Amino acid sequence: MGDQIGEAVSGKLYYIHLKEFKKILSSNNNKIEIAEIFSSFCRINALYMIARAGSGHIGSSFSSMDIMSWIQLNEVSSEPKSVFFSSKGHDAPALYSTLIGVNKLDFDLLHSLRKKGGLPGHPDIRTPFIETNTGSLGMGLSKAKGMAIANRHLNQPTNIYVMTGDGEIQEGQFWESMHSAVNNNFNEITVIVDHNKLQSDTLVSHVSDLGDLVSKFKSFGFHVERCDGNNIREFSQTLEICKKIKDKPKIIIADTIKGKGVSFMEHTSIDSDVELYKFHSGAPSSDLYQEAVQELINESNILLEQYGFDLLELEPIDLPKLNPLSEDKQNLISRYTSSLLKHADNNSNIMALDADLILDTGLIAFKDKYPDRFIECGIAEQDMVSQAGGLALKGILPIVHSFSCFLSSRPNEQIYNNVTEKKKIIYVGSLAGVLPGGPGHSHQAVRDIGSLKGLPFLRMFEPSCDIEVDLLMDWAIEQYEYSSYLRLVSIPWNIPFDLPENYFPQEGKGCIIKDGKDITIIAYGPILLSEAFNASIKLESNYGKSVKLINLPWLNYIDSKWLNSELKNSQLVLSLDNHYLNGGQGELIADILLSNNHHKENKIFHRLGVKDIP
Repeated sequence: MGDQIGEAVSGKLYYIHLKEFKKILSSNNNKIEIAEIFSSFCRINALYMIARAGSGHIGSSFSSMDIMSWIQLNEVSSEPKSVFFSSKGHDAPALYSTLIGVNKLDFDLLHSLRKKGGLPGHPDIRTPFIETNTGSLGMGLSKAKGMAIANRHLNQPTNIYVMTGDGEIQEGQFWESMHSAVNNNFNEITVIVDHNKLQSDTLVSHVSDLGDLVSKFKSFGFHVERCDGNNIREFSQTLEICKKIKDKPKIIIADTIKGKGVSFMEHTSIDSDVELYKFHSGAPSSDLYQEAVQELINESNILLEQYGFDLLELEPIDLPKLNPLSEDKQNLISRYTSSLLKHADNNSNIMALDADLILDTGLIAFKDKYPDRFIECGIAEQDMVSQAGGLALKGILPIVHSFSCFLSSRPNEQIYNNVTEKKKIIYVGSLAGVLPGGPGHSHQAVRDIGSLKGLPFLRMFEPSCDIEVDLLMDWAIEQYEYSSYLRLVSIPWNIPFDLPENYFPQEGKGCIIKDGKDITIIAYGPILLSEAFNASIKLESNYGKSVKLINLPWLNYIDSKWLNSELKNSQLVLSLDNHYLNGGQGELIADILLSNNHHKENKIFHRLGVKDIP
């Protein structure tokens, strides 16, 4: 049974059980009143999901919650053939909480955000009632058009509602998708822009000001409405106006507040001098959670009393204990920051470019120290990479930053164009590999090596520890003539091994972490090398197998003479890839072994890596 909560208790998390939603949804109150209470309930549950998971996106979930609540209650439910999805992805907790509130998703999934077998950090169609995978931005309207074409072909006319973010519409694909939406009169499509004025951590207007959005959208031929997206009555009335438009696609600019519903999370000023919005991603501290949930409980009870319901009953649970970060863990992003600053101090031609990830890519200190050499490009990776190309052509050394999953894919053609000009650019892709898995597969860089490894002159490498970050940065900036790609694991990791004394990177050559004669394991990066090192100790102590462990940071070029020399006495060779098997480092190793007829020596070679969508 739930408890009526007056004051939130420290160390507790609170959620609203399905029976409380059913009370509201089965009442005779009008639709606006029900939606307001429903939305308030869903904010409590979304906050619970994020706090329990230890990560997630509060700001975007709260700004879009009123819109999602109305659509789930009155548009998608009342029109079974209607489709709704959010192209943003960051508002997944809002989407999940509303789907759970209307009993479309199993209620127990409330407790499984970002957990294996639960609800992924960004929407995925393996979850019921999720229409399309999102997380990579700018695709929503294009997906909606494809659905509309299919529905027309199948003679199944369907209203399609797609939500996008105001930061997201910096992506070029969004603007590309608008032309044919009008040309083909996709009047069944309604785009809703969650216009909360913030992209990730900073103001849209400070990065790529959107200007007069109404005029811009109208110039493409869309029917455009604008409303307060956090005012359910006003938003519902705006939707009704759009439903009457039958000769063109529609766009609603829904002005919202990021973090809406919790006073200290709300970002209300477009003139704010706050450098970084604090509640875009991540879970609040215990104290801030308690303060936030108390506000939401109070607001829910005010609405319940106002509309004739009993006070709220909530389910309390103990705050889950998260594993504290060990002081022994190495943080490669932090080390990268210090390495970049060291080189920038000595080279005034170094400039850093960022794609709306200044916090995650470790660039805050660089921006603070060298504001005139920092370029915030926004959510526009192709534009960023081509800007870097222009800088390089004029003698600047541009260092380009984003998550590996985005930097290696969307601007792939632009990186190739730069490479063909044989000028020097350094690409830094963070959040590389399988971990962390919580954000979902759209953010897991497990195909970046394969995407870029065939580019001529480009050298890709991944450091295994703090020291190797410095060494590889030195090599890329001071020694190598052409472009390079630094692949960084973002999460702190406990490193159980040491690099050899006097180690320095040599192109295509690795180093011996641990010598042995029975088995050779080849790996790279902090996670796989650490796991391989720990496994080698167990193999020796439990099975008497002597293991040689090689750190091979070079991902797309291996010195074959060196590798053959290192493997000549090994009968069993194991390659580990923090990446899909297809396109990974293991393919290069296999090619060298095959080319040098190691198979005739009865040498066994095996590869481990990702085989399916992680």
